[in-house]
Amino acid sequence: MPLSDVLERLYARRRFGIRPGVDRVGKLLGRLGNPEKQFRTVHVAGTNGKGSTSAFLSSILLHAGHTVAQFSSPHLVRFTERFRINGTEYSAEKLASRLDVVLEAAPEEATFFEITTALAALIFSEERVEMAVMEAGMGGRSDATAAFDGEMTILTPIDLDHTEYLGATFEEIAREKAGIMKPGTLVISAEQPAAVRLAIEEQSRAGNCTLRTLGKDFSASWNSDGSFDYRGMNRTLTRLTPGMAGRYQSVNAAVALAAAEALEAGGMNIAPAAFIKGVVTAYWPGRMELVPGTPRLLLDGAHNPAGASALAEALGEYHYSRLLLVTGVCDDKDVERIYEPLLPLVDAVYTVTPAVERALQDEELSRFFHRQGIASQPCGSVVAGISKARSQASDTDLVLVCGSLFVVGEVKAWLEQVNYTGIRG
Repeated sequence: MPLSDVLERLYARRRFGIRPGVDRVGKLLGRLGNPEKQFRTVHVAGTNGKGSTSAFLSSILLHAGHTVAQFSSPHLVRFTERFRINGTEYSAEKLASRLDVVLEAAPEEATFFEITTALAALIFSEERVEMAVMEAGMGGRSDATAAFDGEMTILTPIDLDHTEYLGATFEEIAREKAGIMKPGTLVISAEQPAAVRLAIEEQSRAGNCTLRTLGKDFSASWNSDGSFDYRGMNRTLTRLTPGMAGRYQSVNAAVALAAAEALEAGGMNIAPAAFIKGVVTAYWPGRMELVPGTPRLLLDGAHNPAGASALAEALGEYHYSRLLLVTGVCDDKDVERIYEPLLPLVDAVYTVTPAVERALQDEELSRFFHRQGIASQPCGSVVAGISKARSQASDTDLVLVCGSLFVVGEVKAWLEQVNYTGIRG
């Protein structure tokens, strides 16, 4: 059966929406024979940098000779992107048959993300992976991925995120996201706002976890030549050039390096060269991804205030005459806080409506930019926005695409000349 046909059955499960809790996915995993117990798991939770940090760690472990799986969400273009083994997407043909098995076993009320998480467990088990790097969905304690017995938790930078489900304050969101950590395990955390840091420390003490934090137990410092130095718990690495662009990637790489150090200290064989090669060759699509041509396109998945701030800082490393912004968002986003860091840098804006449910209409987003005193044109579709920006750009301008991972996904699908279906979750 083609994957597209099986996916239609999975997508129908989105009618159940988001339902926090691990009972349903736990029941499903039990019906599948608990495949999640056949491999080791590292949890990655947070708001920003989860995909990049997971990619860095996976790359390090791959170069160390281990069979490593990476689970992520959402996908940009293809559903198969969510399941990577040794850096390669799982094949559509094999995925179709595995998804059919999981759907047949799924409780009637199981959600889209719960089924997708159980599917990852089944695939990784059957492919005999040694370590799975599992990126949490929106949460932590009540996230479907929490059904996996993680031996380590990585916490990337935490910001206000999905407040309708996770809480209205930094403390509430941090407690929920940090709640994925298992008692007595190791926790590796990026630097966090004070309220978030205190919540993580409290959660760690309550679970008798060992907490290691960037800036306190290990560090990363950026060099003027575009490299960074890492000073870890057991080793120091200098002049590392991340495979992913953006100064903020030094933070994600440092957290991944600390996690790899901890795994090595726990007995996992990781050769010194693997730390370096893993960072240098790591790749994650849609994050500061430069598409060559005239004019150049820069794709970035920044879709919240912290991500936009990191993007604004990273733009300082690029040379261009004008910055033309093609952007669209979902209607539950805080547009003022998302675009505030970018407004001083932008010369013209082309608003679009992402092809996903709950998209903010391009006309409404355009009116927001006009109120900020910035020229803006509503363009309808993402492809129309790209075309309009390119037609008005000079050879030395830079066209930036951001605001939503779904906008980036549409652009990548257009560049690859494949069909696109935006799926939240």
